[in-house]
Amino acid sequence: MSAVPPQNLIDEWTSVQASLKQQLVEGDTEEWQRAPDFKGLERVGGVDLSFIKGDDVNACAQLVVLSFPELELLYEDCRMVTLSAPYVAGYLAFRETPCLLEALQRLERTQPALMPQVLFVDGNGVFHYREFGVACHLGVLSGLPCVGVAKNLLQVQGVVRSEEHLTQISELKKGGDSFPLKTASGRVLGEALRSSDASTKPVYVSVGHRISLDTAVRLTQRCCRYRVPEPIRQADIRSREYLRTHCPSAHTCG
Repeated sequence: MSAVPPQNLIDEWTSVQASLKQQLVEGDTEEWQRAPDFKGLERVGGVDLSFIKGDDVNACAQLVVLSFPELELLYEDCRMVTLSAPYVAGYLAFRETPCLLEALQRLERTQPALMPQVLFVDGNGVFHYREFGVACHLGVLSGLPCVGVAKNLLQVQGVVRSEEHLTQISELKKGGDSFPLKTASGRVLGEALRSSDASTKPVYVSVGHRISLDTAVRLTQRCCRYRVPEPIRQADIRSREYLRTHCPSAHTCG
């Protein structure tokens, strides 16, 4: 999995990204997105993968659906999966999306009434080298509104972890405070959000699909009990616990 993939595969992935990007919707499409306090939103989903340390092929893929605004568990799907695509920066979706999409399809087949109305993805959306990260990829393929939430800053298009960036982080005084992630050309690709009063480290929020950036940021903050929005946090906790239970001698990593 660590071998450098052939250039023709990278070219193919780039072409697929460009094609899917034509279907991307960067705006609110649902009534609940425009409603005060997100009235009408009842189910929020989250996805994540956890790995056994030292094994980059086998992973635990987790989908959770929580009630909104209570953020209580309604559904979970947890499966061990074998990843066939290598990790390549900027092309994470080709490695992780297939198994996450399968989890959503299982839910749609078995309990369609519990399908999430919005999906939080542990990764970036349009805040990406080609403005089409894993949250966009999964959003377009699933058709669901998606929000990308990353824990670490992707340094892209002139957005870097500079002194100015660190100063902006220090000026986020309370939960809900944010600042735009603006490229060298002036385009805003996301926002750095202090998601709770207790957490001083921001998360990086960007549009995945069928949601505006403003709505994505406000909804992310509403779904945070801690630093990471609860749908992603629960997916991470439960996938790690699955590995601890079924692979007790292995150390896990996100």
